[in-house]
Amino acid sequence: MRSTFFHANLAAAFLALAGIAFGQEVQTGDQNGAQHPVPYQNMTPEQRAAATRTFLGLGAEPDKAAAERGAPLFQQNCAFCHGPQARGATGSSLITSDVVLGDDHGEHLMPFLKKGLPEKGMPAFATISDGDLKDIAEFVHLQVEEVANRGTYHVLNILVGNAEKGQAYVAAHCVSCHTVETFAHIGSKFRSPQQLQRNWIWPANPANIGLSPTATVNTSDGHTIAGRVTQVSDFRITLIDREGKTRVIDRKPGVEVQVKDPLAPHQELIMTLTNDDMHNVTAYLNSLK
Repeated sequence: MRSTFFHANLAAAFLALAGIAFGQEVQTGDQNGAQHPVPYQNMTPEQRAAATRTFLGLGAEPDKAAAERGAPLFQQNCAFCHGPQARGATGSSLITSDVVLGDDHGEHLMPFLKKGLPEKGMPAFATISDGDLKDIAEFVHLQVEEVANRGTYHVLNILVGNAEKGQAYVAAHCVSCHTVETFAHIGSKFRSPQQLQRNWIWPANPANIGLSPTATVNTSDGHTIAGRVTQVSDFRITLIDREGKTRVIDRKPGVEVQVKDPLAPHQELIMTLTNDDMHNVTAYLNSLK
């Protein structure tokens, strides 16, 4: 049965997964039977999918052959209400349905579908065979898997851009902030083109304090407080000042706040960056070994 943890914390789990999943390991045995841990980044796609499924509490792996049989049955009987991928249409999404998440291979969904919920507009499917209902259930479970289990994603080759055009883009948009030395051997500093692309588009790094926003606050009583921003909203701002003390300032009338964000140019870049620009720059930077 799929854990209710998944249903209650789906969004939070996605955010945490990026950091936690890379710390996960699976055990593999050698010819002598000894078990050796395998880091997440070195797992096979099948191992990553299994580790992520366990982490998110997704339950049993869907039967893909049954799901393929169930796909046309779902489209014929269910898609008009729940959408072609079970993500909702005139009716609700099934991806986070308690009934779906509480089922593994149709043992709960089959009797539920046979009865329906006539009082809520869902018809009973009493005339559909148990085998067909099980296939429909597997199709729905596969949709949940494809939405939630990032371990099953297959990253395609992203080095499809024009390196010369990427070099021209860097010269036009990047050298006003970065020196030529910034890009020296940058293609050899990352494990993969995907990591390189993520980093140059949004080089956020919690461990690099130099990339954190800073602020200068002029209070209503004439004091000035400056430091690294840890939290900011329309109502207050929290800083770590030069002495390492946490300062929380309410943004009431008379308080002036000036924020300097080193990543502001990247925020502006993202708003105008095209797919071609992204691919071209990645191809160029990857060539700088």
